[in-house]
Amino acid sequence: MKLSELQTPAILLHTATLHRNLQVYQQACNAHGKQLWPMVKTHKSTALAQLQQQAGAAGFLCGTLDECEALCAAGMKTLMYAYPAAGPVACERVVRLAQQCDFYVRIDTLEGARQLNEAAAAAGVRVQYTIILDCGLHRFGLPAEKILPFAHQLQQFDALEFAGISTHCGHVYAEPDADKVPLYAQQELAAVHRAVDELRGAGFAVRLVTSGATPTFQYTVADEYINVYHPGNYVFNDCIQLANRTAQPQDCALTVYATVISAPAPGLLICDAGAKCLGLDQGAHGNSAVQGHGRVAGHPELLVTSLSEEVGKLRVEGKTDVKVGDRIQIIPNHACSSANLTEYYILVDEQDKVGGAVRVDIRGNATCKGLEL
Repeated sequence: MKLSELQTPAILLHTATLHRNLQVYQQACNAHGKQLWPMVKTHKSTALAQLQQQAGAAGFLCGTLDECEALCAAGMKTLMYAYPAAGPVACERVVRLAQQCDFYVRIDTLEGARQLNEAAAAAGVRVQYTIILDCGLHRFGLPAEKILPFAHQLQQFDALEFAGISTHCGHVYAEPDADKVPLYAQQELAAVHRAVDELRGAGFAVRLVTSGATPTFQYTVADEYINVYHPGNYVFNDCIQLANRTAQPQDCALTVYATVISAPAPGLLICDAGAKCLGLDQGAHGNSAVQGHGRVAGHPELLVTSLSEEVGKLRVEGKTDVKVGDRIQIIPNHACSSANLTEYYILVDEQDKVGGAVRVDIRGNATCKGLEL
C-alpha cells in the first residue's frame, strides 16, 4: 500500500528515522561505556521496546506500573519505575515485580519507604531502590545536600535495598533559549557529583547513578559518574526537541498524516487532524519557543494555530501551493501525547510505502483488571 492510499488522520512512524534515532543514542552510550535504559512512556509499545533492546538497551525506565508489568511479561529482565510507589495496591504490585525481574523503584519520602518496606517484608522480598535527586525540576526528590541524611534514615528498612540515585533534568523543557540547554546539564551534573561523592564518602555502595532527559543527553553522556541513561523522546523527536535544537526536522520519526479539507478564508486552511491526534500541550512544562500546535513538514509557511477535537486550523504565512485535498504531515509539539492518543502506528519507509502497523499496547489502565467490560 502507498502512503497516499491511507485514510486520514493517521499516526505515521517513519522506520528509517526511527532506527537511526535508536542507533545514535545507543552508539553514544556504547562509546562511553554507559547503559541505556530508555523511558518507555514515550511510545508505550512492547514492539518498540523490543527494537530498543535489540539495538542494545540493557533495561527500561517505565512511567506506569502497567508499563512495568507489560515489559516484564514480555521478558524484559531489568526494569525501573520512575516514581515513588505508595498505598497498598501499588506497593503490592512493586513487590510482585521484584519477585519476577531485576526491578528498581524510586523513593523520596520516609512514609512511602515505610509502606513499601511493610509490603516487601510481608512477602519475604527485598525491593531495590534508588533515591530521587532533585537537580532543579522541583517535582520529586531531595536536593543534593539532603541525599546522604536521607540515605541514613532509609537504612532502618530491612526489606529495602539501596542501589543508588536517580534524577531527571526535566525543567530543561521549559527553557525557550536553546543556547542555555548546556547550563541545565551542568546543573544536573553538579547535583549528581555532590550527592554521589557524599554517599560514597560515607561508605554507601552506589551501584546505579541514573539520569536522563533527551535535551541534556549529549552534554552528560561522557560523565564519569552517571552510568545509566533514560532518554525517552529521542525515539521520535518533536517540535519541542526542534525548539531546543536537540533534533532537526529530518530526525522526527513520528508525524500526524492529515488531509486539507477546507479553505474557508484567505490565509486559512483546515485539516482533519485535531486535538485527538496532536494533543494540546507545548510539553509537560510549557515552552514559549514552541509556536502553535505542530509544524507541517516541508511547509514552513504553514502553522497549526488552533485545534478542535477532530480538525486543525492552519495559518498560511505568505504563499503556499497546498490546497484542499492535499495530504500533509504534521510534526506534533509533543510526540508522547500523540503516541498515547492512538492504538497503533502506521509504518512507512523512505519510499512512502506502508509496511504494516505496530500496536501501542501499553496505554491501558490496570484498574479494569478483573472487571467485566
